[in-house]
Amino acid sequence: MELRTCGNSGLRLSALGLGCWAFGGGDYWGPTSQADADSVVRFALDAGCNYFDTAEVYNDGLSEASLGRAIQGLPRDKVVIGTKVSPNNTDPATLAEHCEASLRRLRSDYIDLYMVHWPITRRGIVHYTTQPIPVPSTPDAFAMLMHLQKQGKIRHIGVSNFARNKLDEALATGATIAANQLPYSLLKRGIEADILPYCQQKGIAVVGYMSMFQGILAGGYRTADAIPEAYRRTRHFDSRRNPQSRHHLPGAEAETMAALDSIRLIAQSHGMSMAQIAMKWAMVGIACSLCGSRTIAKLKENLDAAATPLAPEIVAELNRATQPLLDALGPSFDYWEHPDNDRTR
Repeated sequence: MELRTCGNSGLRLSALGLGCWAFGGGDYWGPTSQADADSVVRFALDAGCNYFDTAEVYNDGLSEASLGRAIQGLPRDKVVIGTKVSPNNTDPATLAEHCEASLRRLRSDYIDLYMVHWPITRRGIVHYTTQPIPVPSTPDAFAMLMHLQKQGKIRHIGVSNFARNKLDEALATGATIAANQLPYSLLKRGIEADILPYCQQKGIAVVGYMSMFQGILAGGYRTADAIPEAYRRTRHFDSRRNPQSRHHLPGAEAETMAALDSIRLIAQSHGMSMAQIAMKWAMVGIACSLCGSRTIAKLKENLDAAATPLAPEIVAELNRATQPLLDALGPSFDYWEHPDNDRTR
């Protein structure tokens, strides 16, 4: 497994990282076995996959707790743990408490990469709590992150879903930002317009999430109707398809399904599965691409995809095939909201 350096930070992440959102179970993913989590983490580490990603909000802390149990007995210096604090919890005193709570759940003395999950704005906070709270100060929050870093409780500071202006605010505090975690897949290419090249210019690694779009890119769905309702909340789909959808737009269903059909045909023409080619594409040009794997069998598929890079001409072919969808969705990479309510800015 290739290890890639995260910008100017010195942090090194495997090209394929393990997304641990499903660990611990919960309403969204359903029951998940701790034994499966244990075996998947150990298999991943043995295969050279060193990065394990979670967040305090994932399954109300159960994901962190499950990952914490899974890494017991493993060489801690070989395991890179990333977790995220919600933007409503970034007031300095609260932030310190939540960092301690994550450390307890993870059963670790330190967090390798501690990220602010969304920009610290009213829009970012509303998604996490309905309670009216003052918007925390971004400079104060990052001052506390740097204090926690000096204490050794976190090793690297990161952000997630930060557009250029919010990234500039974070950098202006003097913090070294190791990574910006962003949605990136063949069906989610919006970051290419601005924030991806900007991160590269600033020496900040990009960690891509939703690389398989929760299995939609695995090739099993031929129509929008076949895709589970829970996965149809983004602007790819008509907002009427999911009562929890927040973007209130007709979506880009024709372009999404046409892109899936094209990806499927391109994969077949090159002797690969759709899942393989999508995973290979997602690892091009960024530091690390996350993929959730709840079983060793599924993890093996992702590791096989990571074993050899995708030829540049196939990357170009896939880019051409998905360009109409990129044009339809535009540069906003908050796919869950109307562009006028983009939480990344």
